[in-house]
Amino acid sequence: MITVGALIGSIELGMIYAILALGVFLSFRTLNTPDLTVDGSIVTGAAASAMLCTLGVHPLLALAAAFIGGACAGAITALLNTKLKIQALLAGILVMLGVYSINLRIMGGKANLPLMKSETLYTKAGEMFPAQYSKLIVGAIVLIVVIAIFFFFLKTRIGFALRATGDNEEMVRAAGISSDNMKLLGLAVSNGFVGLAGGLLSQYQGYCDIGMGVGMVVIGLASVIIGEVIFGTTSLLRRLIAVALGAVVYRLILAIALNFGMQ
Repeated sequence: MITVGALIGSIELGMIYAILALGVFLSFRTLNTPDLTVDGSIVTGAAASAMLCTLGVHPLLALAAAFIGGACAGAITALLNTKLKIQALLAGILVMLGVYSINLRIMGGKANLPLMKSETLYTKAGEMFPAQYSKLIVGAIVLIVVIAIFFFFLKTRIGFALRATGDNEEMVRAAGISSDNMKLLGLAVSNGFVGLAGGLLSQYQGYCDIGMGVGMVVIGLASVIIGEVIFGTTSLLRRLIAVALGAVVYRLILAIALNFGMQ
């Protein structure tokens, strides 16, 4: 059987990946756009968060910078797609590759940035909550806030326009709404939350690595699909919760597989 420690660790990581999955959900499901920027923007968020933490900046400000860094990467993808008419898939690949150099620059030319001696959100939480469950509590609080932001944002007029753009771009244009602006906003917000997930991940793990973004888009898509299949999609709130729970289930499946001796 899987140990309690491994179970808690899987849920902690699952809640961080849930934020990534929600970002992927916004681009993949809401905007109906395959966005491969995720593999790069999550490292941008992680690098920005880790570097600021090493400089003594408050961890919450470091997470804000992680969100902004990810959002900038998503905005560049959207501009390549809408203004230069490059296909969304190719635009995402181009930004994912290009942002590698930017991430290295953010990290000061180092491929790995340790945070063992730096103050993070999780070390602060360890002083406020019981040590065993502090990371779990932080993850739960952040995830609930993110789901609430997603829900209320997608219920606004702009949110409805964003959802309509993914459903029928021609109809949105006919209604006098700029589909290009909606794509720009959607991909920026999507990758902003992916960057936030990266920032949390670096603070949770205690380091940032230049190669930590490999396969993240697959994790995000898998979480979205698993969540929707298991927990259903009858309402917007249920879909958002399903996506988040899908990420947790994904991590639990990995933990069980490792527990059975798979390398």
